[in-house]
Amino acid sequence: MAQDSWNPAQYERFADERRQPFDDLMALVERAPDMRVVDLGCGTGALTAALHAALGARRTLGLERSSNMLARSAGHVRPGLELAAGDIADFAPAAEWDLVFSNAALQWLPDHPALFRRLRDALAPGGQLAVQVPANFDHPTHLVAAAVAAEEPFASALRVPAHTAAVLAPAEYAELLDDLGFARQSVRLQVYGHHLGSRDDVVEWVRGTLLTAYESALTPELFAQFCERYRARLLPVLRDTRPYFYAFKRILLWARLEGE
Repeated sequence: MAQDSWNPAQYERFADERRQPFDDLMALVERAPDMRVVDLGCGTGALTAALHAALGARRTLGLERSSNMLARSAGHVRPGLELAAGDIADFAPAAEWDLVFSNAALQWLPDHPALFRRLRDALAPGGQLAVQVPANFDHPTHLVAAAVAAEEPFASALRVPAHTAAVLAPAEYAELLDDLGFARQSVRLQVYGHHLGSRDDVVEWVRGTLLTAYESALTPELFAQFCERYRARLLPVLRDTRPYFYAFKRILLWARLEGE
Protein backbone atom coordinates (compact mmCIF):
# COMPACT_ATOMS: atom_id res chain seq x y z
CA MET A 1 0.00 0.00 0.00
CA ALA A 2 1.36 3.43 -0.97
CA GLN A 3 2.31 5.76 1.84
CA ASP A 4 0.31 8.92 2.51
CA SER A 5 2.63 11.58 1.14
CA TRP A 6 0.27 14.55 1.41
CA ASN A 7 1.76 17.34 3.48
CA PRO A 8 -0.77 19.96 4.63
CA ALA A 9 1.91 22.54 5.39
CA GLN A 10 3.45 22.14 1.92
CA TYR A 11 0.05 22.29 0.23
CA GLU A 12 -0.99 25.40 2.14
CA ARG A 13 2.17 27.33 1.24
CA PHE A 14 0.13 28.70 -1.65
CA ALA A 15 -3.25 28.76 0.11
CA ASP A 16 -4.31 32.13 -1.31
CA GLU A 17 -3.59 31.07 -4.89
CA ARG A 18 -5.39 27.76 -4.41
CA ARG A 19 -8.40 29.52 -2.84
CA GLN A 20 -9.48 31.48 -5.93
CA PRO A 21 -10.64 28.47 -8.03
CA PHE A 22 -12.63 27.24 -5.02
CA ASP A 23 -14.35 30.61 -4.69
CA ASP A 24 -15.11 30.68 -8.41
CA LEU A 25 -16.56 27.17 -8.27
CA MET A 26 -18.66 27.97 -5.21
CA ALA A 27 -20.05 31.02 -7.02
CA LEU A 28 -21.56 28.71 -9.66
CA VAL A 29 -23.70 26.90 -7.08
CA GLU A 30 -27.34 27.95 -6.88
CA ARG A 31 -28.31 28.49 -3.24
CA ALA A 32 -31.32 26.76 -1.74
CA PRO A 33 -32.55 26.26 1.85
CA ASP A 34 -31.48 23.22 3.86
CA MET A 35 -29.08 21.80 1.30
CA ARG A 36 -27.40 18.45 1.83
CA VAL A 37 -23.83 18.83 0.56
CA VAL A 38 -20.93 16.44 0.08
CA ASP A 39 -17.41 17.71 -0.63
CA LEU A 40 -15.24 15.03 -2.24
CA GLY A 41 -11.56 15.48 -1.44
CA CYS A 42 -12.03 17.97 1.39
CA GLY A 43 -8.37 18.17 2.44
CA THR A 44 -7.99 19.81 5.83
CA GLY A 45 -11.64 20.89 5.79
CA ALA A 46 -10.93 24.62 5.79
CA LEU A 47 -12.62 25.23 2.45
CA THR A 48 -15.39 22.74 3.22
CA ALA A 49 -16.23 24.80 6.29
CA ALA A 50 -16.35 27.91 4.11
CA LEU A 51 -18.68 26.11 1.68
CA HIS A 52 -20.93 24.94 4.52
CA ALA A 53 -21.21 28.45 5.93
CA ALA A 54 -21.74 30.18 2.59
CA LEU A 55 -24.58 27.84 1.63
CA GLY A 56 -26.13 27.73 5.08
CA ALA A 57 -26.36 24.00 4.46
CA ARG A 58 -28.41 21.70 6.65
CA ARG A 59 -25.72 19.02 6.40
CA THR A 60 -22.28 18.96 4.85
CA LEU A 61 -20.05 15.90 4.67
CA GLY A 62 -16.42 16.25 3.66
CA LEU A 63 -14.63 13.10 2.56
CA GLU A 64 -10.84 12.84 2.43
CA ARG A 65 -8.55 9.87 1.83
CA SER A 66 -5.38 11.41 3.25
CA SER A 67 -5.02 10.87 7.00
CA ASN A 68 -2.38 13.60 7.03
CA MET A 69 -4.88 16.13 5.73
CA LEU A 70 -7.67 14.96 8.05
CA ALA A 71 -5.37 15.30 11.04
CA ARG A 72 -5.68 19.06 10.53
CA SER A 73 -9.48 19.06 10.24
CA ALA A 74 -10.69 18.98 13.87
CA GLY A 75 -10.82 22.75 14.24
CA HIS A 76 -13.19 23.09 11.30
CA VAL A 77 -15.90 20.71 12.53
CA ARG A 78 -19.10 22.40 13.64
CA PRO A 79 -22.82 21.54 13.91
CA GLY A 80 -24.03 20.12 10.62
CA LEU A 81 -20.48 19.71 9.26
CA GLU A 82 -18.74 16.33 9.34
CA LEU A 83 -15.25 15.62 8.01
CA ALA A 84 -14.52 11.95 7.59
CA ALA A 85 -12.13 9.46 6.05
CA GLY A 86 -13.37 8.21 2.70
CA ASP A 87 -12.19 7.36 -0.79
CA ILE A 88 -13.93 9.05 -3.72
CA ALA A 89 -13.51 5.80 -5.64
CA ASP A 90 -15.91 4.16 -3.16
CA PHE A 91 -18.47 6.99 -3.13
CA ALA A 92 -21.72 5.62 -4.59
CA PRO A 93 -24.86 6.65 -2.67
CA ALA A 94 -28.23 6.83 -4.41
CA ALA A 95 -30.14 10.12 -4.82
CA GLU A 96 -29.02 11.42 -1.44
CA TRP A 97 -27.37 14.82 -2.00
CA ASP A 98 -28.51 18.25 -3.18
CA LEU A 99 -24.93 19.19 -4.10
CA VAL A 100 -21.93 17.06 -4.97
CA PHE A 101 -18.93 19.39 -4.83
CA SER A 102 -15.29 18.61 -5.59
CA ASN A 103 -12.44 21.09 -5.86
CA ALA A 104 -9.14 19.83 -7.33
CA ALA A 105 -9.58 16.15 -6.43
CA LEU A 106 -11.22 14.21 -9.25
CA GLN A 107 -8.13 14.47 -11.49
CA TRP A 108 -6.62 11.67 -9.40
CA LEU A 109 -9.33 9.21 -10.45
CA PRO A 110 -9.57 7.33 -13.76
CA ASP A 111 -12.52 6.88 -16.14
CA HIS A 112 -14.37 10.15 -15.72
CA PRO A 113 -17.43 9.06 -17.75
CA ALA A 114 -18.07 6.26 -15.24
CA LEU A 115 -17.12 8.49 -12.29
CA PHE A 116 -19.49 11.28 -13.30
CA ARG A 117 -22.28 8.75 -13.77
CA ARG A 118 -21.84 7.72 -10.13
CA LEU A 119 -21.81 11.36 -9.04
CA ARG A 120 -25.01 12.02 -10.97
CA ASP A 121 -26.66 9.01 -9.34
CA ALA A 122 -25.76 10.44 -5.92
CA LEU A 123 -27.90 13.53 -6.57
CA ALA A 124 -31.49 13.98 -5.52
CA PRO A 125 -33.93 15.44 -8.10
CA GLY A 126 -32.88 19.00 -8.83
CA GLY A 127 -29.43 18.27 -7.42
CA GLN A 128 -26.28 20.10 -8.51
CA LEU A 129 -22.80 18.97 -9.45
CA ALA A 130 -19.88 21.41 -9.10
CA VAL A 131 -16.36 20.26 -10.01
CA GLN A 132 -13.00 21.91 -10.55
CA VAL A 133 -10.08 19.93 -11.98
CA PRO A 134 -6.61 21.10 -13.03
CA ALA A 135 -5.96 21.02 -16.76
CA ASN A 136 -2.28 21.96 -16.77
CA PHE A 137 -0.94 18.60 -17.88
CA ASP A 138 0.81 20.07 -20.92
CA HIS A 139 2.83 22.49 -18.76
CA PRO A 140 6.56 21.78 -18.29
CA THR A 141 5.88 21.02 -14.60
CA HIS A 142 3.98 17.90 -15.62
CA LEU A 143 5.91 16.99 -18.76
CA VAL A 144 9.26 17.09 -16.99
CA ALA A 145 7.92 15.00 -14.09
CA ALA A 146 6.77 12.31 -16.51
CA ALA A 147 10.11 12.39 -18.33
CA VAL A 148 12.11 12.02 -15.11
CA ALA A 149 9.81 9.23 -13.94
CA ALA A 150 10.64 7.31 -17.11
CA GLU A 151 14.35 7.38 -16.26
CA GLU A 152 16.23 5.01 -13.98
CA PRO A 153 16.50 4.46 -11.11
CA PHE A 154 12.95 5.81 -10.81
CA ALA A 155 11.16 3.93 -13.59
CA SER A 156 11.64 0.55 -11.95
CA ALA A 157 10.23 1.77 -8.64
CA LEU A 158 7.29 3.85 -9.86
CA ARG A 159 3.73 2.99 -10.61
CA VAL A 160 2.23 6.44 -10.99
CA PRO A 161 -1.29 6.82 -12.36
CA ALA A 162 -1.61 8.53 -15.74
CA HIS A 163 -3.43 11.65 -14.62
CA THR A 164 -3.34 13.15 -18.09
CA ALA A 165 -5.61 10.37 -19.37
CA ALA A 166 -8.27 11.00 -16.72
CA VAL A 167 -9.13 14.66 -17.26
CA LEU A 168 -11.27 15.29 -20.34
CA ALA A 169 -11.37 18.31 -22.62
CA PRO A 170 -13.97 20.95 -21.66
CA ALA A 171 -16.18 20.09 -24.65
CA GLU A 172 -16.09 16.42 -23.67
CA TYR A 173 -17.34 17.30 -20.18
CA ALA A 174 -20.16 19.34 -21.71
CA GLU A 175 -21.17 16.39 -23.88
CA LEU A 176 -20.89 14.01 -20.94
CA LEU A 177 -23.09 16.16 -18.72
CA ASP A 178 -25.71 16.32 -21.46
CA ASP A 179 -25.55 12.55 -21.99
CA LEU A 180 -26.05 12.05 -18.25
CA GLY A 181 -29.30 13.99 -18.37
CA PHE A 182 -28.36 17.27 -16.70
CA ALA A 183 -30.91 19.92 -17.65
CA ARG A 184 -28.54 22.88 -17.31
CA GLN A 185 -24.80 23.20 -17.28
CA SER A 186 -21.81 25.53 -17.42
CA VAL A 187 -18.33 24.35 -18.41
CA ARG A 188 -15.34 26.63 -18.81
CA LEU A 189 -11.56 26.51 -19.10
CA GLN A 190 -9.93 29.25 -17.05
CA VAL A 191 -6.30 30.31 -16.82
CA TYR A 192 -5.26 31.44 -13.34
CA GLY A 193 -2.18 33.63 -13.30
CA HIS A 194 -0.10 33.32 -10.13
CA HIS A 195 2.78 35.65 -9.37
CA LEU A 196 5.27 33.52 -7.46
CA GLY A 197 8.50 34.83 -5.99
CA SER A 198 10.64 33.10 -8.60
CA ARG A 199 10.62 30.03 -10.84
CA ASP A 200 12.04 28.05 -7.89
CA ASP A 201 8.67 28.42 -6.19
CA VAL A 202 7.06 26.37 -8.96
CA VAL A 203 8.94 23.33 -7.64
CA GLU A 204 7.53 24.01 -4.17
CA TRP A 205 4.04 24.32 -5.67
CA VAL A 206 4.15 20.92 -7.38
CA ARG A 207 5.75 19.29 -4.34
CA GLY A 208 2.45 19.97 -2.60
CA THR A 209 0.36 18.32 -5.33
CA LEU A 210 1.70 16.58 -8.43
CA LEU A 211 4.87 15.18 -6.89
CA THR A 212 2.99 13.55 -4.00
CA ALA A 213 2.15 10.67 -6.35
CA TYR A 214 5.83 10.07 -6.97
CA GLU A 215 6.76 10.53 -3.33
CA SER A 216 4.26 7.90 -2.23
CA ALA A 217 5.86 5.31 -4.51
CA LEU A 218 9.55 6.04 -3.85
CA THR A 219 11.80 5.60 -0.86
CA PRO A 220 12.82 8.87 0.81
CA GLU A 221 16.29 8.53 -0.71
CA LEU A 222 14.97 7.96 -4.22
CA PHE A 223 12.44 10.77 -3.90
CA ALA A 224 15.19 13.18 -2.88
CA GLN A 225 17.10 12.15 -6.01
CA PHE A 226 13.93 12.51 -8.07
CA CYS A 227 13.37 16.07 -6.82
CA GLU A 228 16.99 17.01 -7.49
CA ARG A 229 16.82 15.75 -11.07
CA TYR A 230 13.37 17.26 -11.57
CA ARG A 231 14.56 20.69 -10.43
CA ALA A 232 17.63 20.50 -12.66
CA ARG A 233 15.50 19.61 -15.68
CA LEU A 234 12.57 21.96 -15.00
CA LEU A 235 14.14 25.28 -14.05
CA PRO A 236 16.04 25.82 -17.33
CA VAL A 237 12.82 25.58 -19.34
CA LEU A 238 11.00 28.16 -17.19
CA ARG A 239 11.53 31.90 -17.62
CA ASP A 240 13.95 33.30 -15.06
CA THR A 241 11.87 36.24 -13.88
CA ARG A 242 11.09 37.73 -10.48
CA PRO A 243 8.23 37.45 -9.84
CA TYR A 244 7.55 34.39 -11.94
CA PHE A 245 4.17 34.32 -13.69
CA TYR A 246 2.77 30.81 -13.33
CA ALA A 247 -0.13 30.26 -15.74
CA PHE A 248 -2.31 27.43 -14.48
CA LYS A 249 -5.28 26.10 -16.47
CA ARG A 250 -8.33 24.67 -14.72
CA ILE A 251 -11.73 23.37 -15.79
CA LEU A 252 -14.73 24.55 -13.79
CA LEU A 253 -18.03 22.84 -14.40
CA TRP A 254 -21.49 23.05 -12.91
CA ALA A 255 -24.65 21.16 -13.82
CA ARG A 256 -28.15 20.70 -12.43
CA LEU A 257 -30.72 17.95 -12.77
CA GLU A 258 -34.40 18.58 -13.34
CA GLY A 259 -36.42 18.78 -10.14
CA GLU A 260 -39.36 16.62 -9.23
